[in-house]
Amino acid sequence: MLALTQITPWHWVGFVIAILFFLALDLGVFHRSAHVVRFKEALLWSGIWFLMALLFARGLLSWRGYDDSIDFLTGYLIELSLSMDNVFVMALIFGYFAVPASQQHRVLFWGIVGALLMRGIMIGIGSALITTFHWVLYIFGGFLVFTGIRMAMAGEQGVHPEKNLVIRLAKKFFPVSHEFEGQKFFTKINGARALTPLALVLLMVETTDLIFALDSIPAIFAVTEKTFIVFTSNVFAILGLRSLYFVLAGAISYFRYLKFGLSVVLVFIGGKMLIARWHHIPSNISLLVVAGIIAFSMLVSLISVWRQKPPQQLS
Repeated sequence: MLALTQITPWHWVGFVIAILFFLALDLGVFHRSAHVVRFKEALLWSGIWFLMALLFARGLLSWRGYDDSIDFLTGYLIELSLSMDNVFVMALIFGYFAVPASQQHRVLFWGIVGALLMRGIMIGIGSALITTFHWVLYIFGGFLVFTGIRMAMAGEQGVHPEKNLVIRLAKKFFPVSHEFEGQKFFTKINGARALTPLALVLLMVETTDLIFALDSIPAIFAVTEKTFIVFTSNVFAILGLRSLYFVLAGAISYFRYLKFGLSVVLVFIGGKMLIARWHHIPSNISLLVVAGIIAFSMLVSLISVWRQKPPQQLS
C-alpha cells in the first residue's frame, strides 16, 4: 500500500495560488467587460467548477486515500447545497436594489472574494477551537439542529437593508449616490468620496454570506476535522456559487421545498455531531443521505410545480 502524502504548507500555498489564478482569469479575461450572464454560459461554468471539484477529489484519492476523498466530496456537497439557499437570498437582494443584470456578476465576483477570506478566517478559528476544546463540536451540533428546525419553520425571506448594521454604518460614514454608475463601487459627490448603490449591494451580499457561513462552517466539521479538507471543499463550493446563481435565480419558484430539504440536512448533520461519541456515521453514508435529501426535495418541488401548471407553461 502506498504511503499517504502529508499535507504541507506548500500544498496550501499551491492551492491558494491556483485559486487566485482562476479568479484573475475569470475577471481579467472571461468577464473583463460587463455583460449579462446567460443561462447556457452559467450552466457551462457550473459544469466546469463541478468537474474541477471531482478532479480534485480524484487527486485526493491518489494522494490521501479513500477517506479524505469521500470527506471532501461530502463536505463539498453540503456546502454547495447550503449555498443554494444563499443564491435565493442574493436574488432577493438584486431585485430589491434593482441591480442591472450586466452588473450582477461583478458584485458576485467580489462578494465571493470576500467570502473566501471570511471563511478562511472562520475555518481557522473553528479548527483551533475544536483542537483545544473538542466539546465545541457538541455546541456546533446543537446549533445546527436548532438552525435546521428554525429554517423549516421560517416564513418567506425578505430583504431589509435598514436593519443591516453594516449598511447603516456605511451610510453613516459615507454619502451614497442615487444612481448606479456602471461597475463602480465608489464615486464622488461634491468632491467627497461616496458609495454607489452597487457598493451597498456588495455589503449586503457579504454580510448575507457571513450569516450563512455560521451554518455551513460548523456543518463541515461534522464530516472532518482536517482543516485542509474543510477549506478546499468550502472554496470549491463558493467558486461555483456565482454560476450557480445565474442557473438557479430564474427558477426559484421551481424549488419551493428545497429550503425544507436543507433544514433536514442541517438537522441530520447536527445530529451526527451530537451522537458521534457513541456512534460514528461513515462519511460515505453521510454523502448518500445528504445527496438523497437534496435530490428528493428538488424532485418533490418539480413534481409539485408540474401538477399545478399546464405543460405549456412549464416550457
